[in-house]
Amino acid sequence: MTSFDTSPQLNVWRALLALAVVFVMLATTGWTALRAHPDSAPLRVSLSSWEHGRLHGHRLPDPQAAPALLTRFFAGLTARERASLAHRYPLAVGNMNGAPVPLRYRANRIALTEQRDLERARTHDSRLSPAGQQVAGRRMHRYEALLAPGRQILAFDPQGSGRVAEVFGDLPRAERVSVVVPGVDTDLLTFQKTSRRYTAPVGMATSLYAAERAASPATRTAVIAWADYTAPAGLGIDSATAMRAEEGAVRLNALVRALPGRASVSLFCHSYGSVVCGVAAHALPRRVSDIAVAASPGMRVANASRLRTSARVWAMRDADDWIQDVPYLEVGGFGHGADPVSPAFGARVLSAHGARGHSGYFEPGTESLRNFAEIGVGAYRSVHCARQDQACDTELSGTGTAGRA
Repeated sequence: MTSFDTSPQLNVWRALLALAVVFVMLATTGWTALRAHPDSAPLRVSLSSWEHGRLHGHRLPDPQAAPALLTRFFAGLTARERASLAHRYPLAVGNMNGAPVPLRYRANRIALTEQRDLERARTHDSRLSPAGQQVAGRRMHRYEALLAPGRQILAFDPQGSGRVAEVFGDLPRAERVSVVVPGVDTDLLTFQKTSRRYTAPVGMATSLYAAERAASPATRTAVIAWADYTAPAGLGIDSATAMRAEEGAVRLNALVRALPGRASVSLFCHSYGSVVCGVAAHALPRRVSDIAVAASPGMRVANASRLRTSARVWAMRDADDWIQDVPYLEVGGFGHGADPVSPAFGARVLSAHGARGHSGYFEPGTESLRNFAEIGVGAYRSVHCARQDQACDTELSGTGTAGRA
């Protein structure tokens, strides 16, 4: 007879109960947030206009075509023709994988200017409530900030809560590219913060970029703050399932495949962003050399080998991160699977010394940030493994580069 404590069926019911308790607590404390995510209307309009557009009497290529085909199309145009397309279809060109990176920056600057002017008008629109006018004002100021000289906006979609991606460094000439994939509550308005700046994508990316340059001044690096997916809002049903991660994984894969050159790419995935990276892993191109996760609720697999990636898999979590109290399981679509820092998962577990809480991994001076930077520049012998992960230490001391997970 199976004992009460070891019954597999009972353990499943306990897991379900634990998840139910978590969701009830979140809902009753006001954290659970369900919201509709409408299609990207302005972007869709711009893409539709592109699809019906002509250049010298010829139809324009499919905006969803392979990046290589679109790259060849733009390469065959004059500078004036490229600029004309950016002005006529700014959102389409600004989000077009395969379009030249500088042209995307230029197109998104045009789109941001148009959206800023629209939001400025909305701040005085009497048909809006005071709260609506206030939101319009916040969005207007965000667009103004993104339009500051020197900012390089790689993607921009104003619809709904908004999506955006920004580049730090010279992306076309980079020898190593890092992509920061953030988690819940990431949108246009939270893309950058003044208070607790390193908890937002821009702060994470600028901190990582500075740390990479310090780690290897001779290496040309670029870092992308990638908030170009619709992240879950709050710790609710969306964040407990893979729906947003599946949508994000498609977009992440498209980004990586469209990056210029042949630079090695490292993904740095925080919180729910690690779910996105886990879902995307099997389809990512081989130029992705590393997938590093921090504060992960799971990667939708039982162990690293199930990710089906040639990339090295790294994981870290600081001792006071609340994410460790989330049930590491997947039942009926809820939960995200095994704990990536557990020995059984098979990732290389890194030290997060100095990090504090759930969002402190990119703070300057932390070992978590230094480890990310060493991975970003390919200096694998310099990373510091967690004390309990002897396998990580052994592999790094025995080879010039870390072995593939």
